[in-house]
Amino acid sequence: MEFKSVNKLLEKSFKENWERPALSNYQGATLTYGDVATRIRQLHVMFEKCGLQKGDKVALCARNQAHWGVCFMAATTYGAVPVPLLHEFKPGNIHYLVNHSEAKVFFVDESIWEGLSETEMPGLSVVVQMNTMKFIYSRDEEMADYRQNLMDEFGKLYPNGFSKDDIDYYEDSADELAMINYTSGTSGFSKGVMIPYRALYCNIYNARVNCEPQMTCESEVVSMLPCAHMYGMMFEFLFEMTIGAHVHFLTRVPSPKIIMKALGEIRPDIVIAVPLVIEKIYKSQLKPVLDKNSTFLKIPILNVFIEKKIRNTLIESFGGRFEEVILGGAAFNPEVERFFHKIHFPYTVGYGMTECAPLLTYAKWYKAKVGSCGKPIEACEIKINSEDPKNIPGELLVKGMNVFLGYYKNEEATAASFTEDGWFRTGDMGVIDDEGFVFLRGRSKCMILGPSGQNIYPEEIEAVINNVSYVVDSLAIEDEGGITALIYPDYHQAELDGISRAQLMERINASLPEINKEIPNYARIRKIEFMPEDFERTPKKSIKRYLYQRS
Repeated sequence: MEFKSVNKLLEKSFKENWERPALSNYQGATLTYGDVATRIRQLHVMFEKCGLQKGDKVALCARNQAHWGVCFMAATTYGAVPVPLLHEFKPGNIHYLVNHSEAKVFFVDESIWEGLSETEMPGLSVVVQMNTMKFIYSRDEEMADYRQNLMDEFGKLYPNGFSKDDIDYYEDSADELAMINYTSGTSGFSKGVMIPYRALYCNIYNARVNCEPQMTCESEVVSMLPCAHMYGMMFEFLFEMTIGAHVHFLTRVPSPKIIMKALGEIRPDIVIAVPLVIEKIYKSQLKPVLDKNSTFLKIPILNVFIEKKIRNTLIESFGGRFEEVILGGAAFNPEVERFFHKIHFPYTVGYGMTECAPLLTYAKWYKAKVGSCGKPIEACEIKINSEDPKNIPGELLVKGMNVFLGYYKNEEATAASFTEDGWFRTGDMGVIDDEGFVFLRGRSKCMILGPSGQNIYPEEIEAVINNVSYVVDSLAIEDEGGITALIYPDYHQAELDGISRAQLMERINASLPEINKEIPNYARIRKIEFMPEDFERTPKKSIKRYLYQRS
């Protein structure tokens, strides 16, 4: 794969799609590619005025919205380094990360800024309110007034108006730092992942050529994952911008109800999601129907008819026009996956990490294998660190164009993440079959050592627990030599069904023998504990496991 400048891909796309819609706020305003390019140039003028240099950092912290995309691309196309921060981070974390990244410019939502203070971030030159592009703070008094004159100066620069012929973006190189992405992860504290342009290009190329070649400048996409996370940023925004597609940002909390409403209205060409969304639909809408019709499902002809009807209804509820639903960011519940495979629903499970921007493996839905996360993408090599990679799980080691440069200002963590011969240690365990399909078995850091040295993968136990009625999510943890299951039940649904909390706990506890029947003896659950509220989660909605470990 020959590297091409990402910023020049954007330049070409903006010129070719000048009048097409680019970024929309769901049920709100739409910016064309011409509008986006014009606002990017206005921000470039502002960057120049406040002394921003090539390679300087630009932090962004806001909910998904059209201006988030404008600000991100304004930074890269100028030659600066964007630093996306999740809007759900606490004020203290935001202060720390802005300082740690050495950001000079900070784009932020007004509501988030209310909890922040410029005195806690002394390195900033300018703070810009993202929704309105107004200056909230400027270290230089002259700059504070300058915002009022920006449009006048822009008009003088382009007296005949800004046109597509005026676009000339910074040309990036392969190993150059493109962005810093901070991720809390499930097993430790935030680290700044330094992503080079070659990693961005590798993902864009694979999306365009191998994963979704059917996508064009006429495609529609709903952005429901946070753009501050690499999964959403790459496949619901950046890739689309390089082909001239139309991205609709939800701009609100992506509840299943809002997501399904938006999908039905926009009818996207591709759906990018985390398994939790699909699993919620399965448990709340499909499983009750399946349980109710269990007798009919045993009759072959009726079985085929019911499954076909469910498939068609599901496809229509997702907009009816999509090529496939791509799931990633977390493990897919095996029972749910088997059902979706059985009814031939067009879904596929991919695998990636922030450190690989993010894609590592993928397979088209009609080629995918149940339980697998696909094959290594082009320009990426994966090997299993095991004496028998097909049968004995080992850590997945990665080399390729998509691998990150290291952790920002953290040489120790960087060194620990690579083998002596340069392979990136993913921390994930798995096997690989004769055809190259990868099957994940869990995180190596989460693995529990059994009483006789057996490897216990808590994710496999949790998949069984999560199939129990009224269980929202669970964690299997090591506890005084045994396994304890922490369970967060659906208290609200139980109450609607006339079940008290005491009855709900009794009911789930009564299911323990059935759960243990499906688990090897050495991994059986000794006791259940109930969580009063949901687990704390990372940006991609994985549970922060390290907060709940006991031994």
